[in-house]
This record gives sequence, C-alpha cells and structure tokens, in this order.
Amino acid sequence: MRFLIIILTLLALGSCAQAPQYRTVDGAMLGTTYHIVAETTLSNQQIFEEMQRINSEAIASMSIFTPTSLLSRINRNETDSVDIHIARNIEVATKINALTPRYDITVKPLVDAYGFAAKNREAKPNIDSLIQFVGFSKFHLEGNRIIKEDSRLQIDLNSIAKGYVVDLIAEWLDSQGCENYIAEVGGEICAKGVNAKGIAWRVGVDTPFDNNQTPGAHQQKVVQISGSALATSGNYRRFYYNEQGERISHTLNPQTGRSHTTTILSATVIAPRCATADALATAFMASDEKDAIALAEHLRDSIQVYFVLAPQKGSDTYREFSTIQE
Repeated sequence: MRFLIIILTLLALGSCAQAPQYRTVDGAMLGTTYHIVAETTLSNQQIFEEMQRINSEAIASMSIFTPTSLLSRINRNETDSVDIHIARNIEVATKINALTPRYDITVKPLVDAYGFAAKNREAKPNIDSLIQFVGFSKFHLEGNRIIKEDSRLQIDLNSIAKGYVVDLIAEWLDSQGCENYIAEVGGEICAKGVNAKGIAWRVGVDTPFDNNQTPGAHQQKVVQISGSALATSGNYRRFYYNEQGERISHTLNPQTGRSHTTTILSATVIAPRCATADALATAFMASDEKDAIALAEHLRDSIQVYFVLAPQKGSDTYREFSTIQE
C-alpha cells in the first residue's frame, strides 16, 4: 500500500508538471525586440532557444545589414540562388506589388542613398541615376534562381521580413500544440485564442506624433485580435531633415525615388498572415490617402485596416479611417 501511494503521488506530481501555463519570454531579434506570451507546457528556456534559432536563420537568409547573409550575397551578384525564406517573401511581395506599384522590394539602392540601411547617407542623392534599376519588373524567379535584368538591382526585404518571422514563430507555436498565444517582433504581431483572462488579445496602436519613440506610452486606439495578424507602419519614428530642411522619411516612392510624404500618419493592417499585413502596411504608407482608402475598400473582405490621418487645416485632431469590425 505504501508503495502504491508513492507511485500515485509521483504520477500526480508529473501530471501537474505537464499542465499548460501562460509563459512570457522577451528578448532581442532582428535588431529589435520580441515578446512571446503562450499557454504551453514548454519551458521559457525552450521558447528562448527556438527564438534564437529562428533569429539566426532569418539573419543568415534575409538581412541586408549582415554582409554574409544570402540576400547580401545576392545583391552583390555573388550567387543567384534563393532559399525558401527569400522565395516565400518574394512570393508575398509579388502579390502586393500586383495590387499597387507603390510597394516594391527593389528600392535598396534608394534606401542606401537616403541613409536608412546603416550606411552614410548622401547629401544629394542622384535619384535619376538610381531609379533606372529600381522596379519589380526588372527581376523574376526561375525555380530557386533569381534572374536580374540589371546586375545593379538590389532587394530589400525589411518591409516584410519581420512579419514573416512572426509567422514562423506562430507556425512553431502551432506545431507545439499551443492554442492560446501572442507573438510580437518589433510591433508586428500574430495572436491566437485568448489571454490568461480568457478574452481576445488586446493590441495598442501608438499615436503617430513625431519622435514618439516609446511603444505603448501613447495609444491612439486599442484593438482586439485572435486568429489573425497585425502590423503597423508609420513615418513618425524613422525620418530626418536634410540640408535643405526637407523632411525625409524611410517610406520611399519606388516610382519617383523620392521620400514619400502623405496625410496617412500610420497604417495598421489586420490580415490572416503577418507577412501580408507587414507588406500592406508599407504599401498603404507609400500611397496617397485617396488611393490607400480605395485599396483598403477593395480588400475589405480579406483584411481590416485602421489609418491615422493628419488633421484638417486649422485643426489639431487626428482624422481616422477604419474597416475594423468592432
């Protein structure tokens, strides 16, 4: 009887140890931060180690800041072979570019010239000389090979890579049997199920005033998401003024080669996949307000958007456009 009691006690303890619980893991990834909350039997260390693996693999593949990455080697024409990550990102980017030419991943020469790729910016970028080898139609994939019409063409996946990595994290959490989680990398998010209070995950959209560098400190809106992804793009953090006093934001118009100033101060997109939400948020920011709203209406059945718009002249109140179902 004594041995039976010991065995039953051990079984009970083992059962308790395997019970899912909400765990929180934070860290650094892709030059920014990540935040994971998941109801799981996994340990924090197991989640942390998987985040490190995904981060290392993503950087080795898609980083334009790492000289040895596959994408950097493609941009230097040292190889024409793409891996599965770059191929998947190009596939999504191609679909978004088909919706609007304002989204284009071949803008890297312009990003470099304006100094948004950790390079010294040019005082007066020669846009006319750069724009000639920028354009989605100037390359294509043949199997696992990238074919460039001009060897000077270069690809920048920064407008989609974070969202794609969030999708990778979500896929891994799904594979581990997680039914309730939120995964965030640099503000791009996938959420599933409910939080520890049993309600849908709540995500804040920051107020887009210039130099609002503290995420979550000033929120314009809070939205609930579950079973979907969310990404926000804006021009209120990454910008500078050139020697002529012109405001230069990191959102570039691939058709003109110029920094794009718009009445859309931030664009939030809710979509089934975070890579799609990430790319579309950038596309909306690169568009004029009228065109962005028209595209959002066109896509109403597949995505939801929330735009924070500049105040009307003489007003200090932000305008809004939203297709989010409250």
